[in-house]
This record gives sequence, structure tokens and C-alpha cells, in this order.
Amino acid sequence: MTINKNKAIYALAIGALALHPFAGKAQTENKDWIAKSNSYTKILIDLDKKYSPEFGSSQGLAYYDTLISVPTEANTLAQRKEREDAVAQLKAAKQKETDLKIKQDLDILINQSELGFRNQDFNRSKEVSFLNATSTVFGGLQSLLDDQTPVERRPAAVIRLNKYAGLQKGYQPTTELYKQLTLKQIAKPGMIYPSKQAMEVELSRDASMVAGIEELFKKYNITGYEQAYAAIKKQLEDYDAWVKATVQPKARTDFRLPPEEYKLALEGYGIDIPPAELAKMAHAAFTDIQNQMKPLAEQVAKKYNLPSSDYRAVIKFLKTKQIIGDSIMPIYKQHLADIETIIREQHLVTLPNRPAIIRLASEAETAQSPAPHMVPPPFLNNTGQRGVFVLPLNMPPAPGEKVDKYDDFTFDAASWTIIAHEARPGHELQFDKMVEEGVSQARALYAFNSTNVEGWGLYSEYISRPFFPAEGQLVSLDYRLLRAARAFLDPELQAGKVTQEQALNLLMTDVVQSHAFAQQEVQRYSLNAPGQANSYFYGFTKMIALRKDTEKALGDKFNQQHFHDFILSQGILPPALIREAVMGEFVGKEK
Repeated sequence: MTINKNKAIYALAIGALALHPFAGKAQTENKDWIAKSNSYTKILIDLDKKYSPEFGSSQGLAYYDTLISVPTEANTLAQRKEREDAVAQLKAAKQKETDLKIKQDLDILINQSELGFRNQDFNRSKEVSFLNATSTVFGGLQSLLDDQTPVERRPAAVIRLNKYAGLQKGYQPTTELYKQLTLKQIAKPGMIYPSKQAMEVELSRDASMVAGIEELFKKYNITGYEQAYAAIKKQLEDYDAWVKATVQPKARTDFRLPPEEYKLALEGYGIDIPPAELAKMAHAAFTDIQNQMKPLAEQVAKKYNLPSSDYRAVIKFLKTKQIIGDSIMPIYKQHLADIETIIREQHLVTLPNRPAIIRLASEAETAQSPAPHMVPPPFLNNTGQRGVFVLPLNMPPAPGEKVDKYDDFTFDAASWTIIAHEARPGHELQFDKMVEEGVSQARALYAFNSTNVEGWGLYSEYISRPFFPAEGQLVSLDYRLLRAARAFLDPELQAGKVTQEQALNLLMTDVVQSHAFAQQEVQRYSLNAPGQANSYFYGFTKMIALRKDTEKALGDKFNQQHFHDFILSQGILPPALIREAVMGEFVGKEK
């Protein structure tokens, strides 16, 4: 999932990790409340489209294709005022509503907006953020220059590029607007500067994305972009040089977030227990998972006559069987079909009658998102687009550096659990079922919670794993070991209890990651998205606890396929609301 780190724009597009409202099939008589709930959610959606038109076009609305966000102080203040007015309107509506589900949705809208206000206030009063103009421009063009974007909409990217470059009347270059915002923050006393290390990592990847912009226009045979591209290329390069001269010398050497900011991050990702408590749970789980891996490692070692049955040695052996080049996609597609057979035979969840989509990332996409990930479909005006599971290439090296190669995704035994997490029964079903079955826009959009999303992804690995071959089971447990490691390394790095080098060594030694993947993980915890990696383990524990309680309540009437279908039918809800729905609605119906 891509994280937007340009916080000083103060964009209050709350839930920006999954701004994908529902526009699927008609509501049934049991979902009449959705129409009224959506009328309230539309208040916030309209604001997000107004101030972040790239969001509107990414959701299939062609009207917004030639528009861009204009990150000025005036727009920031206007957006804040309008959103505060919207929250007041939603609070008044809640006092009059009697339908429980609508009141829950209003709480979702209000709570997410108010969390956004707190983040914005912290940023404006205390931080000088690094605004990455390259990432902004690349992302705004990528949503138009995509395989699933209709051909007739793609030329609008030229107009958008001209506006980013300030070549169209009435527009300043985006880089200039970012400079103005940054200088306003620098002028304030006692400000906290961005992490020097985080800036260096981002800046090292910008060249790949700048080149990726031209590659997108060429890939889709779009002409007339050349002048604007030449201008934006120089602007982005000059902007990065300006950042290095103006912001980077003042950057803080400590990567750790201020405690207040880390707390806000955890809340945004859905983690509502103290970090130290989560770390304690994760340490215990880490040891338990290692014990579960021992018999599987012995089984695989015996099969291949390996000299050592230690799980670390066995996984290193499995990694030697690398899938090269064009052979990668056939293996992944074959195992996707194998997992679909498992899902049907074991009655894990109801599958749709359509294939899942898998593709390889471009070099620029890999620079932006270096791990396997799911790109959700548009929901506002979905004309048949679906979620896409994207496999990254090796991370493009910074100038003068050698390629640091991954070996973590391109071997047979790993493909099983990655497919289960990202595709089926994981994220692909999460997102696409919202289109096909219908949930309220508040639940598809503003209830997004990384704990719930990633908790389901890891839980999907858990329910599929027993039916994998032994090699796949072992590596699946290794990936669960990684999620436990994340949940204690992330908070302990932020607390100063472990160093980045210690975290890197643990991931390479005990979780058997490549240096490239381990390095990317440590950057994730300390630089790119502190707090987010905790959500996998925490969400998984919530899902396991909910399943156990549901099994206890239903006894021999528990049906896992019904349970899983119901979970997916609720949209992307935080654990508390999922539990409320299961215990209050699902259990009663099943009884």
C-alpha cells in the first residue's frame, strides 16, 4: 500500500490509502439504509474531489482527468474550513438518526476527519516535511496511463503534465508551490525537520520515477508530451537539488518520529494498544512460530536430503531455486489456480466467476512500491476495472550503487503465501467484493484501517496454509514470522531499544530475508511508514480472536465459508466494528 508522505500539503483526503467508494450493484431491500448513509458520505467525497482531483480521475471520473491539486496555503485553509463545516453537519445529522448502521457510518466519517485535523495541526505547528514533487507528479500521471484506463481518457495526461509544469495559463509549477509551502514552515520557530536518512532514500529513487514518466507516455503511444516532459524533468531535478541545499542540511540525524507523531500514526493504522504491549505479544508469537517451523523444516530437509534441518538452512536452500525472467508469471498464475481449487474444495470463501489479475511492476513502480502489493480498482465510476496484484522487480540502484537483488518473491515456495495474501483469498477479494456486493461508501472509504486490511491478508495466508505443499507451508510460516518481527522491531526502533543494524541482522538471519528485502523493511519501520508494519500482526490477532469467539458462540453450527463471506461483505472496517457486526448480526442469523 502506498503511503502519502507529503503531509505538509495538509490534504485532508482522509483514508487516502483506500479512497475507493462503492458504485457496484443495486442495493437489496436489506440495504436501504446505504442510500441514506451515502448521502452523508457524499459531503466528504465532494470535498476530496474538489481539492484532490487526481483522486476523482483515479476513481473513473473523466471530468477530473485534466485537473490537478493546487497545494497552496489558501487552498489548505479553505479546505480545512469546509471540512470543519462538514463535520459539524455530520454531527448534527447523528443526533437525529435512529438507524444504528447509519449512526456507525456517521461516527466513521467524523472520527476519521477529526484524526485528520489532529495530524494537520501537528504538521503545521511543528514540522517541516519533505514534499516529494517527483512522487506526486508520477502518481498523478500513472492513474491515467494505465492498462485499465480507457484509451480515450489517456491523452488527458498531457494536459495534466502541462499544468504540473506550470506551462498552462493560471498554473505555477508544482515544484514552486512545494517550495513556497516548505519555506513557510522553515520560517516558523522551533520546527522539527525531516529525517536525513529518509530524505536520502526517497531522493535516491526519484530518478527512476522521472524516467518512468516518459516511459508511460511512450508505452501508451501518447504524443505531444515532449515539451512539458522536458520542462518537468528539469524542474524536478532542480527541485531535488534545492531540497538538498535548503532542507537536507537541517534534517535531523535521528530517524525516530516525535512520540506524539508516532502515536498519531499508530491510531491512523488502527492500533489501539500501547506499542510496548504489542511488542511483548509479538516476541512471544515469534518464538511460537519458530517452533511450528521445526517439523516442517525437518520434513523438507528429509525430502531433499539436506545436511541441516534448521529452518534457516532449509529456506536458504529453497531460495536457490530461483524463477528467472519470463518464467515468473506462469508459476504465479499456476499457483493462483491451485489456490482457487483449494478455496473451493475446502469451502474457505465464495469465489467470483472471474480471474484475478497479476502483472510485473515497472522499474518506476518498483521505486515507488518495492514490495508485492494490490492496486485496488476504482469504485466511484467502475466500468469493469478490477484490482491488480503487482509483483516488483529488483529495486533500481541509486546512481553509483550496485543492484541489491531480492530473492524473496521469485522462488516457488514463496509464491503460495504471497498469492494468498495479495490475491485470493486476500486483498483482491477484499476490494473487488465491495464493487460486486455493495457496502456503504463510509465503510468502503473512510473506515479504511490498515489493521483490518492487512489483518485479513495475513489471516488469508493462515486459512490457506494447511493445504499448501510442505515447502509452501514452511515459507508461509516464515512470512508470518516476519509479521511478528515487524510488530516488535517497529516500536523498538522508535523507542531506541534496537538499532537499524540489529533489526537488519535479525531479519536476514532469523527471518531469512535477502539484504535488499531486509533493508527495505527496516526503512519501512524507521523512515517510510513507521507504525504501519505493526498492523499485520495486530489485525491478525484480532481476526483469530474473533473467529474463536464466533466458533464458541455457534458451536457445531459454525461455517467458516459463511463467516468469511460475511466478513468480506462488511467492507473495510476496523476490528471493533467487524466484531460488533459478527456478534450482533452474523451469529444471530447463523443460529
